[in-house]
This record gives sequence, C-alpha cells and structure tokens, in this order.
Amino acid sequence: MQHQDGIVITGASGRMGQMLIKMVAASDKAKLVGVVERAGHDWIGRDVGEAMGGAALGISVTDDPVAVFARAQAVIDFTSPAATVEFAGLAAQARAVHVIGTTGLSDDDLLKIKAAAHHAVIVRAGNMSLGVNLLVQLTKKVAAALDEDFDIEVIEAHHNQKVDAPSGTALMLGEAAAQGRGVSLADVRDSGRDGITGARKRGDIGFTAIRGGDIVGEHDVLFAAAGERITLRHVATDRAVFARGALKAALWGQGQKPGEYDMVDVLGL
Repeated sequence: MQHQDGIVITGASGRMGQMLIKMVAASDKAKLVGVVERAGHDWIGRDVGEAMGGAALGISVTDDPVAVFARAQAVIDFTSPAATVEFAGLAAQARAVHVIGTTGLSDDDLLKIKAAAHHAVIVRAGNMSLGVNLLVQLTKKVAAALDEDFDIEVIEAHHNQKVDAPSGTALMLGEAAAQGRGVSLADVRDSGRDGITGARKRGDIGFTAIRGGDIVGEHDVLFAAAGERITLRHVATDRAVFARGALKAALWGQGQKPGEYDMVDVLGL
C-alpha cells in the first residue's frame, strides 16, 4: 500500500542526503519510505540509521530505485547530473514528485528532465532556501532598475568539497540579473578571469568562486558604478535551510499538475 506523503531520499550518504533523511524521519508531515545509494556503495543493504552512526530507522539502503520509487509520493534528489537524469525518468514512470537540488546539469540533462516533466511534477532549484529565492527576486528588480553604468558581479563561497563552480545558486542569481536587464546570460557571462584579460566589458555579468573549509554557502550580488556600490547578500550557516525547502517542495508538489516548477512557485513569491 502507498503511504501518503511517502518520501524517498537518493544519495543517502552525501551531506544533503543524511540531513534530509534525519529531517524526514523526524517530520510529522512526511514518512521516509526508502533510501537509495549507487551500486557498490558500502551502505547497500545496511539500515540507514545505523549506517549514519545512529539508531536503526527500519529502512535498508538500496541500489534499486525502481522498487522504492514505486512506493513513494516524492523523491528528493541531491546527487550528480547523470544520476538525476536517470531518477527523473524513473520518478516520472512512478508518477512521483521529483525534487531536484542537484547542480551542474548540462543543457542536454535539462532537456531530458523537461521530457520527464510531461508525465510528473518536477521541482528543480539551484537553491531551496527561502532567503536565496527572495534574493533572486530582488536581484532581478535591482538589475532592471540600474543601467549598464553598474557592473554586476556575483561572488560565491562554498566548502572545499564542492565540485562545480560557479555554484548553481550563483548561476540562478546571474540569470535573474540578466533577466532584469533583458539580456541572455550566455551572451554576457564572464567567469574565470586569469592573466591579462583586458578591461572589463561593459554589460558583462561576472562570477567569482571562493572555495574553503566548511563554508555552507554565501552569495553576494554586487552592483558597482563610479562612486557607488550596492550589495545584496545571503549567508547560509546551516544546510538545514536547504533540506527544509526541499521537504516543503516535496509536499507542495503532490497537489500540482505535471510540469517543471521551481522554488519561487513553491514559496509563492
């Protein structure tokens, strides 16, 4: 029998995976019905609570997403692009809501995810926090109000284990700034300056990525002109803000028609 609000977590052993498992297990609104790890992982077959170093939760880690997705109303997925694309197809077949927090997706990956969204609800966001999604809206407004006399720079900082740069959130913010200005980010994006680059091109949106220690996530959008600067800033000090947003998205998505949504939809911004 399907459990109402049954949730499956993929990438069980990852930072976000473990945080989500704890959050769903403790939630009175949702029930953990399965956890997935990649084939060959040493957690496979173990109770996930014990694998995380705590009390047993009565759920074994599996490398077979099909079986557990069939029991789920929603799948929360912070993994890798290749895994996420595969999960999107399987979640759509199971008619489960697929909440995607995975970043670093290519245009080709996004096309496959879009195809899956014809059959099921997909909520995808580079960042699930309320504050960041508010920052995205503000960035769009400020960019629309200021002309190209203001250079736009997105500066982000994350822990030293993050594999993609700029962060998914930084790209969301750059995208919002570009939309505010009525341009395409692909045409004005300036990331990875090194060596004799020449002067900064007017109208470009620049990106800087800082990596170090255990920084959870910091994002600044800097609007700099001659004689004045405006900085919009969001600092996350606890990964739980992303997990809470993802769980909210998983519950919200169950009442929606098939399609692609983002956190702005979930939060009603």
